Amino acid sequence: MRLIKQLVAVVAVTALGGVAANIVGGNGVFALLAGLITATLTLIVYRAVVRRTEHRPVVEVSSAGALRALSLGALIGIGLFCLSIAAIALLGGYTVDGLGSPGALLGLLGLMAAAAVTEEVIFRGVLFRVVEERTGSWIAMVVTGLAFGLMHLLNPNASLFGAIAIAVEAGFMLTAAYMATRRLWVPIGLHFGWNIAAGGVFSTEVSGADTPQGLLDATMSGPVLLTGGDFGPEGSVLSIAICILAGAVFVWMAHRRGTILPPRNRRQVPEASLPALSEG
Repeated sequence: MRLIKQLVAVVAVTALGGVAANIVGGNGVFALLAGLITATLTLIVYRAVVRRTEHRPVVEVSSAGALRALSLGALIGIGLFCLSIAAIALLGGYTVDGLGSPGALLGLLGLMAAAAVTEEVIFRGVLFRVVEERTGSWIAMVVTGLAFGLMHLLNPNASLFGAIAIAVEAGFMLTAAYMATRRLWVPIGLHFGWNIAAGGVFSTEVSGADTPQGLLDATMSGPVLLTGGDFGPEGSVLSIAICILAGAVFVWMAHRRGTILPPRNRRQVPEASLPALSEG
């Protein structure tokens, strides 16, 4: 029941944020404000509903060290996308033709902030965390990763391969980042950094969402396996490989920190200690 209550509360805020984004349209300043308000309200509502339904400190969104973790995650996300787009460019799949629409970058900042926060709260904060308590980390990662990928089939330029790619690269990497830190801040920052670099700076398609042009006027061309086609670089085999490697590093960190949970029936720690694990 708590899963339903938490999902309904967070999805309601997400839906209202989507309505607000449609109302402000392409106005950069208002789109930025709408996105930041949506992101902030999502975190406030998540904290409130989890505290009410689980009667514990909501340590995964604790303010302690939040800015540092968000910044670190964003830098990693930007770096990973830059590495991906550089590899694609070296193979002739990406070229820059000039400046695009610098003003649109403001709106994209808001859009990507809202997307990063709402999706991470829904998929890592609610779904993964609750499913993990019963099934353990690995099964929860597979289940929520597939759900994350399938959600992207709703995007205008979606493809089945793109959805599978998102499930493998983002579902694995972002979940591993949460497992390693037991906080939502690094996954949110990583998600935001990747998306803002992709859409806001390099003006590529982001998950087939018909993303507006960003800072650069750029063209992608070549085999779909290289460029990701209409889905964007997330559908590129190069991006998949890079994100899997990054996810493997986070899994290694989680293993070293002892934050990977086995299934409940093989767990040696009492149920009451699970919130304490989330604080590590």
